[in-house]
Amino acid sequence: MKRDLHQFQGPPGSSTSSPAVFGKDKMMMVKEEEEDDELLGVLGYKVRSSEMAEVALKLEQLETMMGNVQEDGLAHLATDTVHYNPAELYSWLDNMLVELNPPAATSASNGLNQINNNNNSFFTGGGEYDLKAIPGNAVCQRSNQFAVESSNNINKRLKPLPSPDPMVTSPVIGTTVTTTTESTRPVILVDSQDNGVRLVHALMACAEAVQSGNLTLAEALVKQIGFLAVSQAGAMRKVATYFAEALARRIYRLSPPRTQIDSSLSDTLQTHFYETCPYLKFAHFTANQAILEAFEGKKKVHVIDFSMSQGLQWPALMQALALREGGPPSFRLTGIGPPAADNSDHLHEVGCKLAQLAEAIHVEFEYRGFVANSLADLDASMLELRPSEIEAVAVNSVFELHKLLGRPGAVEKVFGVVKQIKPVIFTVVEQESNHNGPVFLDRFTESLHYYSTLFDSLEGAPSSQDKVMSEVYLGKQICNLVACEGPDRVERHETLSQWTNRFGSSGFAPAHLGSNAFKQASTLLALFNGGEGYRVEENNGCLMLGWHTRPLITTSAWKLSAVH
Repeated sequence: MKRDLHQFQGPPGSSTSSPAVFGKDKMMMVKEEEEDDELLGVLGYKVRSSEMAEVALKLEQLETMMGNVQEDGLAHLATDTVHYNPAELYSWLDNMLVELNPPAATSASNGLNQINNNNNSFFTGGGEYDLKAIPGNAVCQRSNQFAVESSNNINKRLKPLPSPDPMVTSPVIGTTVTTTTESTRPVILVDSQDNGVRLVHALMACAEAVQSGNLTLAEALVKQIGFLAVSQAGAMRKVATYFAEALARRIYRLSPPRTQIDSSLSDTLQTHFYETCPYLKFAHFTANQAILEAFEGKKKVHVIDFSMSQGLQWPALMQALALREGGPPSFRLTGIGPPAADNSDHLHEVGCKLAQLAEAIHVEFEYRGFVANSLADLDASMLELRPSEIEAVAVNSVFELHKLLGRPGAVEKVFGVVKQIKPVIFTVVEQESNHNGPVFLDRFTESLHYYSTLFDSLEGAPSSQDKVMSEVYLGKQICNLVACEGPDRVERHETLSQWTNRFGSSGFAPAHLGSNAFKQASTLLALFNGGEGYRVEENNGCLMLGWHTRPLITTSAWKLSAVH
């Protein structure tokens, strides 16, 4: 928008040497500086650097003028009002200066001369403006003695309010908020929807700057994400905060912590996630149903669990086996898990608890636990396999296979071990998203959509403590996905179609999940928020659980192809 430079001149009679009057050199500089500010541009604003300087100047002029107006409380309003959107303030400031600066007012001119000699405005060193005060379309109004009336035209008026409960109307967005005189906290009027768009733009721009190696811009943007996130509520604010932290760690090369406390916290967080939402329960129920059907008629059964953590999946299967017509089979369980941070034998402790349950429900039970840093370290000879005529074997993996994708050949090695085991069924649960592409910006974009949906689904959780812990559980995944690279990045999720290609090339064929698994999943979802929002769908014999229209996790089952 073209600005008239005569608006910056003081009232008639003011000195031509006043800094408020632009000389020829200054006019040329203002006209030539036409480029939009890069940092504000990626945040959704279209503001020239020259306009930023004019806005800062006029704010100083306005403060001085309002300080000299002889109306009670007006000076307090001037000093306590913070304006955030420079693109919309320009015309409003012009209007205010005209109203408060009549031609005969010489005191205002003197005040302008004093203010213009002061260089402490919105600027910091080197003439750059302080972006911390510009997160979006907002006005912070601390005074409750006056109202600012806004209309469709640009004319504004200030008037005192006799009512003890003033109505505060934003001159920028025209929003009315009622406050009581008892409250001393500022009222922040924010266009949350616009700031939400800017927040997403800032996240994407920061990721793009990181990918291009422009760390200076990325650093400035990641600071702004925090300020923009404050105006958001619920899931958007939380997920943006976790992504901002992950981006900051990547920018400053701060690896996520790997302390004993952090490692021991993972099991606790997973338990809260298990209780808060249906995703883990869906994984366990659908996999168990497929295993139960594959074990039909078998007298001795053996499950090899690649994802043994706290053994949350197996009590339900043991109870189902105990109720099987003709009596329960002999049940052997082999659990494989990572070493504990404190070197304790936590897998043995899990086995003892399951043994107590087996005794209570009269199921013959045998258990062994194996500690492995990676499933790629596993060897079939360690598992004490028995002939298939004697014992039927099932292999189970829940959210584990994607962690192998950072090590070349690791997935193929594990598939080779599974083929040596010769299971009657291989149940696999994985996240339904592609977070393993070669381009960082693509991975970031996909993960931002994915985890925004996950966080949104948690908003209806009845327990606030479980919800917070579940958010931390997901936040750790975000941090690893965004901040880490190479072998350290283990959250390398892939879609069902990608896994289908991997299984097919390794000699596996799909084993379609039956209708009972679908019914189990549908019954389970009714326990969470009445099933509202969650959705189960069948895809080529696999079951997907999603939130509204977005699939989030997939359960699939596999068996050795006829060739093998």
